[in-house]
Amino acid sequence: MRRRLLHPLDRYVFFEFLKVMLATAFGFPLLVIVIDISEKLDSYLTRQLPMRDIALAYVYGVPDTMFLVLPAAVLFATVFTIGGFTRHSEITAAKASGISFHRFIRPIALGALAATGAGLLLAEALPPLNARRLELLQEKVFRNTDKRANFAYASETGRVYKIGFADVRESRIESVEIERPGTGPEYPSYVIAVKNGSWDAAHGWLLKEGVMHILPDSMSNVTVRFDSLRDARLTEAPASLMANPKAPEEMGYRDLGRFIEAMERSGTNVNKLRTQRMLKLAIPATCFIIMLIGAPLATSTQRGGTAYGIAISLATTVIFLMLLQLSQAIGAGGLILPELAAWIPGAIFAVIGSILLYKVRT
Repeated sequence: MRRRLLHPLDRYVFFEFLKVMLATAFGFPLLVIVIDISEKLDSYLTRQLPMRDIALAYVYGVPDTMFLVLPAAVLFATVFTIGGFTRHSEITAAKASGISFHRFIRPIALGALAATGAGLLLAEALPPLNARRLELLQEKVFRNTDKRANFAYASETGRVYKIGFADVRESRIESVEIERPGTGPEYPSYVIAVKNGSWDAAHGWLLKEGVMHILPDSMSNVTVRFDSLRDARLTEAPASLMANPKAPEEMGYRDLGRFIEAMERSGTNVNKLRTQRMLKLAIPATCFIIMLIGAPLATSTQRGGTAYGIAISLATTVIFLMLLQLSQAIGAGGLILPELAAWIPGAIFAVIGSILLYKVRT
């Protein structure tokens, strides 16, 4: 097996593929940077950002762009590598010597798998870089807020807190309603309504000017008024109650999962975040899937040369990006499971690629 992997033909095919993929993976981010700067430079200058910080922020943003363009880089590398071999009759010569097309592209498949692994590693390495980039561009300053109104928060103990207003700086909440579902007279349901509450790091929340309704059953209601009440069950600090939306690129797969759970307890719709979390796995996996389409399509580039190869690559990339946007919209809208929506582009391309690869002349 080792001899087969180290076969001179395998090394030749692999390194030809690798050269094009690396050139594309590093070239696309530079193009994105130029376009992005032309659109946002005025905004950055309005914030009076130093040019050094702007330049450094874009350096930190290169890995994130590379992560997004990895599937396109694999596609371009596949199409141009196999297209070049086709035009120079190298694939024909390989077939004449008993090497099938499927065996010939095995090093390219290994390269695509390596790109998938690189994408997964990038997905976990990116959060601190993206956080630093947003800090340099002062994006967090414009996104964060210290106040929130009219929201619900479901604690891990099963209680639901409906909060009219919360202020992190003043550590207070107003118009609070607490519901605790019960099971019967021995463990009755109750509803607590309070005018306001204040936070003390040492003792937690102190709720003031309220009334408690104890509901042993549907026919009974015991009402108790109180001046103040210490809620030992509500342990979340004011900042935790805010659950401000964060950019998914600022968190790794596990951290984003924990953030989504916290957001769900605060009553926030997290379908979009769930879709974007799964894309951290789906986008790298597409590197291998998209190779299945590029390999058979590239065998026909002999007719149009380089221009034909570019057309195929660009058209496939545009279609993939459109499907990616569509899948995010479907997942965010809750039409299907968000995690399933993230795999729609990959599933479609996998089916088409498998059919094309099966039909190609070997």
